[in-house]
Amino acid sequence: MTRARLSYSLLLVVAASLLLLEGCGHKRPPASATGPGSYPRAGSTGSGEPVDAGPDVRSIDNDLTSGEDFTFSDASGEGGPLADVYFEYDQSSLTDAARGTLAQHATWIKGHGGAKITVEGHCDERGTVEYNLALGDQRAQAARDYLVSLGVPRERLNAISLGKERPVDPGHTESAWAKNRRAHFRVSR
Repeated sequence: MTRARLSYSLLLVVAASLLLLEGCGHKRPPASATGPGSYPRAGSTGSGEPVDAGPDVRSIDNDLTSGEDFTFSDASGEGGPLADVYFEYDQSSLTDAARGTLAQHATWIKGHGGAKITVEGHCDERGTVEYNLALGDQRAQAARDYLVSLGVPRERLNAISLGKERPVDPGHTESAWAKNRRAHFRVSR
């Protein structure tokens, strides 16, 4: 085996190990065949077959996607009402546009007391798995900390890194990379 193939094989083993460890910390439904960031509804495999979701998983029904305290932007509950904020290449500092978006998010979150937010830090495909997990964490924390500075209670916010593992655009162009350098917000009750 050449040194390059050995290095590549070792990188794959490390990446697989990190993904397994990341999955041990919290439950997350598997990605559906419809693309990255899309998840099947609880009680579904994404292919229309019902499955036993277990006692700790609730289906996203119409009565859960609209309620007295907030509504999701679409019937699936994906994404929720908070837009992504974007980062420059190899940066975790907030741009002026990101600060403006986060100020709107802070107003919405403070007005919807039942909402809990998970801030996901994402990166483009360039760089190692380890580097991008660290950078994604810095991006998620930067967004979370800015929301806290605007008066959002820290206990309602959770920051996690997904590194480069869940691109919103799988392309290999600057345009695709710019879409993937983001903080994404998942809203739950």
